[in-house]
Amino acid sequence: MNYVVLDLGDVLIAATLLLINGAISVALALGLGRSLLVAAVRMVVQLALVGLVLRWLFESVSPWLTLIAALVMVGFAGYEAMARQEQRLAGGWGFGIGALAMGFAGISVTVLALGAVFQPDPWFQPRFAVPILGMVLGNCMTGVAIALNQFLTQARQGRRGVEAMLALGYERDEALAPLRRPAARAGMIPIINSMAAAGVVFLPGMMTGQILAGVEPGQAVKYQMVIMFLIAGGTAIGVLLALFGASRRLSDDRHRLRLDRLQS
Repeated sequence: MNYVVLDLGDVLIAATLLLINGAISVALALGLGRSLLVAAVRMVVQLALVGLVLRWLFESVSPWLTLIAALVMVGFAGYEAMARQEQRLAGGWGFGIGALAMGFAGISVTVLALGAVFQPDPWFQPRFAVPILGMVLGNCMTGVAIALNQFLTQARQGRRGVEAMLALGYERDEALAPLRRPAARAGMIPIINSMAAAGVVFLPGMMTGQILAGVEPGQAVKYQMVIMFLIAGGTAIGVLLALFGASRRLSDDRHRLRLDRLQS
């Protein structure tokens, strides 16, 4: 494969484009200069550390180290999803429901892909498992964060409607269903938009990376199709599990709405 080797100078040239962002922030008084700088530094540090860890992980080819890496990724995804919610479940539930939903969705879809599609030897090969899980988790995290944020916010704002249905004898799942449906739809919109625009509006990241690395375009397209389908499936599973889990936590066995379990 023929690919261009980048050095630190190449990275710095690309980084100068951040000056445009800073200039826009100053000119329009957006107040994003500090946030932009922190985000850029954080990205550089995280990616540099990840590069070192992945090199070591790929060389070790250990199922236990691969599992630990997967759990760490799920943990960070759960935290980020929780942090993006204006309303969240109190206590550890705000983190736990999202993390468990994304963990089950991401790991199950990744195992399916490794066992039935890519079939590396060994099947837990971290060179395949970690990138696939990362792409599925990243998109699933966005869907879960959007869905939970909308569901929990609407639960507080639409309290009277839900309680009226409960008073009329509806069970909690039926009373909360009108809130779950639009939340699930909102959580799925990003991946639907990505699939609809892929190839025409933009070239997805994995496909672009493979083409730059010298992979034949037709093969890169097939890889990207598989990844997009995995992401769509994982996002749908994660969003539904998170919403039904949140529904259960936001109500009790006596079919009462428990907004006291929410915090801003």
